[in-house]
Amino acid sequence: MNVLGFESSCDETGVALVALEAGGRPRLLGDALHSQIEMHQAYGGVVPELASRDHIRRVLPLARQVLAQAGATLASVDVVVYTRGPGLAGALLVGAGVAVALGAALGRPTLGVHHLEGHLLSPFLAGDAPEFPFIALLVSGGHTQLMRVDDVGQYALLGETIDDAAGEAFDKSAKLLGLGYPGGPALARLAEQGNPRAFALPRPLLHSGDLDFSFAGLKTAVLTAHRKLGSRPGDDALADLAASTQAAIVDVLAAKTLRALQQSGLRRLVVAGGVGANLQLRQALTAGAARLGARVHYPPLHLCTDNGAMIALAAALRLQRGLASLRSDGAFDVRPRWPLADEATASLPTRPASAVSPPLG
Repeated sequence: MNVLGFESSCDETGVALVALEAGGRPRLLGDALHSQIEMHQAYGGVVPELASRDHIRRVLPLARQVLAQAGATLASVDVVVYTRGPGLAGALLVGAGVAVALGAALGRPTLGVHHLEGHLLSPFLAGDAPEFPFIALLVSGGHTQLMRVDDVGQYALLGETIDDAAGEAFDKSAKLLGLGYPGGPALARLAEQGNPRAFALPRPLLHSGDLDFSFAGLKTAVLTAHRKLGSRPGDDALADLAASTQAAIVDVLAAKTLRALQQSGLRRLVVAGGVGANLQLRQALTAGAARLGARVHYPPLHLCTDNGAMIALAAALRLQRGLASLRSDGAFDVRPRWPLADEATASLPTRPASAVSPPLG
């Protein structure tokens, strides 16, 4: 079964072709991604209307690129899938509209996929894929969540942010330091040159006893520390503040995640989402998990950000388990706000994967 996936939830246009092989193992046949970072830098953040227009320009050329990379044709596509939500409404509509139109033209069924479920399952495209059950730290954009994952569609929320997410803490702190957009990677690069103990920044909810997160207070502390440096802080001071900010975020994420792992008694941890590419976070979690006798699984670095491969993968795994309702009527919608809990323990009527229409010709 070949699944063609479209991702357009925010500022990256992703297309990928994933095959579900005999035995159920997914294989990435081709993927292509266009980032809008350069376009949005002039505005200091994502401009939704510009994002939507750029998705329109990029999506079909990327689809052609993926098919050429895979040595495939549209006739070999069995299912066309897209990100249904959450995300920017206009951006989501581009991917959904193209996918459903293509499905109608090919006579293929379509499926809308949860963006966060894509991130959650993305490590299954790595060479060292995890096994169920596992604890998952999902750190993507405005989401920071800890979950117990027993299988595809079986997600128990253990803790989440009550205000800013970790990614927002990185981006907003970077903006306070004058680092521009995208802030998280810029702050991490500057932090490499600084002393992570130079500033005594708070670790919100570190000792709360639960598995929830809070980063709004940290952002305020970074603002206060930056103001104390004066209007023209030196490069060393900015590097120290960046390093201290990163250390505070990483300390909280690592402590809560390792606590969830220990309380669950499980020995597998999955880290997914854009912040999961942060090297300091990876080092802290890998070392902490090793002390608990556990293993950590990450998606490949190029699949940490939004991408079409994770969307195609999530759809393939749901279809394999009969947890997806395929559509062939040309209708679709998008859900800009869509809790992942809505997808948990789903058991929707569907044709089994074996009943998906064979390729044309």
